[in-house]
Amino acid sequence: MAEPGAAKPGTVPEGCAGAPRSSAEDAPHGGRAVCGVCPHACAPAEGRQGLCRARVARGEQVVCESYGRVTSLALDPVEKKPLARWHPGSLVLSAGSYGCNLRCPFCQNASIACAGPDDVPWRPMAPAELADLALEARDRGCVGVAYTYNEPLVGIEFVADTARLVRGRGMANVLVSNGMVNAGPLAGLVPLLDAANIDLKGFSQEFYDVAGGDFEAVRRTIAALAAAPGCHLEVTTLVVPGLNDDEATIDAAAAWLASLDPAIPYHLTRFFPCHRLTDRPPTPAADLRRLADVARRHLDDVLLGNC
Repeated sequence: MAEPGAAKPGTVPEGCAGAPRSSAEDAPHGGRAVCGVCPHACAPAEGRQGLCRARVARGEQVVCESYGRVTSLALDPVEKKPLARWHPGSLVLSAGSYGCNLRCPFCQNASIACAGPDDVPWRPMAPAELADLALEARDRGCVGVAYTYNEPLVGIEFVADTARLVRGRGMANVLVSNGMVNAGPLAGLVPLLDAANIDLKGFSQEFYDVAGGDFEAVRRTIAALAAAPGCHLEVTTLVVPGLNDDEATIDAAAAWLASLDPAIPYHLTRFFPCHRLTDRPPTPAADLRRLADVARRHLDDVLLGNC
């Protein structure tokens, strides 16, 4: 029996499953359902996955196949998310699945972010089980659940169902995301969030073309979270030599963030060679410090990571 206030398991938030099938004559995708979670608008054939590898076409919808499939689970310091100005010194139960709707060549979690259900071990876990695990860890300093590691919003149904139960237990919900989600699904989730860190990978569509994403969708997500009264927001940029380590990029990103709220904590973190980007050295720490000074022209709170 579902708990009071819990959605039916796997309930699709409005807009997530996309448009239902229509006739081949009037549909640009040959009558296939179109996923509504992110700007990719995948229209996979029946039984096939979308680009994120977490969502699949079933009948009249594109649904979350990764629902309740947990690949990674850890009780982490909240600073690891990173969240520097929200419940410092506390712990958060961090859970991840598989799949992502970006294809960053510098992905630090590629083993699960680029994986599908047959590529990585996972265990089934119901939303209530995850919420109960967080509650059991409260006396160890756990303040709630973080949806993280892979891209959690490709499994937004599981995040939303779990977040409702976590909130009902008097605990907090933390989102760590690339921010590339459509406005409709995001709007249904924001009221359940207490904190978020969004990865602002660059500051142009040209950069997001490298990552396979939509720059304006990410900006829209950050703006929505910055305006949400109940959600603490921090933003992170991984500084990659030769891609986004110029002063103009960081200056523009910081100026835009400051236009939303100059108090937004902004993390600049150091790149190390990984995944498909192994042709360049780690970001020099001196460069990171220089770029932090650039960001501080606009923002009150700029932090360095991995130095």
